[in-house]
Amino acid sequence: MYLFQRIEEAVFKQNDARRTIGEFLLANREQLPKYTMDEIAKLTYTSKATLVRFAKYFEYSGWTEFMYAFTHEVAHFEANTFEVDSNIPFTRSADTLEIIENIANLRIQTIKETSSLMSADDLSRAAKIISQANNIIIYGRSPNSYFGELFKRNLNTIHKKAFMADADESGLISNTLTSEDCAVIISYSGNNADAYPMRNVKWLIKNRVPVISITSGGENYLRDYSTIVLNISSREKLYSKISNFSTEESILFILDVLYAKIFALDYDHNMEIKIQNSRTLETGRKTTFKDISEEF
Repeated sequence: MYLFQRIEEAVFKQNDARRTIGEFLLANREQLPKYTMDEIAKLTYTSKATLVRFAKYFEYSGWTEFMYAFTHEVAHFEANTFEVDSNIPFTRSADTLEIIENIANLRIQTIKETSSLMSADDLSRAAKIISQANNIIIYGRSPNSYFGELFKRNLNTIHKKAFMADADESGLISNTLTSEDCAVIISYSGNNADAYPMRNVKWLIKNRVPVISITSGGENYLRDYSTIVLNISSREKLYSKISNFSTEESILFILDVLYAKIFALDYDHNMEIKIQNSRTLETGRKTTFKDISEEF
């Protein structure tokens, strides 16, 4: 997660000075460079020592290092602003047409940013690992599991053995995998090593299973232990938002592009498989719309 998301998490989960300091930082993020440490301590009714402890809570050596990281993160997001707010893409006064336009624009700008975060080399390596794996196990909590199911289905259509791991049985599954298999883990935060799906990482590493993670920017546990990381567009707050519009669009786009690259690795063969599957399994599908009808 990015630092602003980690601060927001602390604000929601803590009920001490960390909440007060965090609320101040989030509310005044653009003006922070003009405040001294003494001024922030006074405005949050804390002390310089408390501010240092706050910085160390986020694993920085002190307040100066913490403020440098946070203000630079804010500057990065300010320099690359979205036309539509990822968290509140429409207001209570928005009419139907405005909602349609804003959600459409949010999806477009999310796809563009996700594309800019992609490394062609990492995507190619991930596709090759999946293509050569005996079994592909996909991990993710709801709603990420829904996108994992779509990815699994796409892989199944080209005869790749892909499975969605059930949260309760994921440990058993992880312990059966080998270096000839592959794990795809979808997690926005990528933190909490003891919760599903991250708790499987230790078993996957033990069995030398390649781990392809789809996770947000910034530092997190999953990123540290993955073979390859594919980056989600990460502008959404953890809690204060209407829905996961941007995150969900970003994850779906990553999985679609990854599948497309896997398909392209053996294009002619995979196309033949797709057509043969349609001939065998979809004979009952009919349409009266001439432009999409086909005769096999």
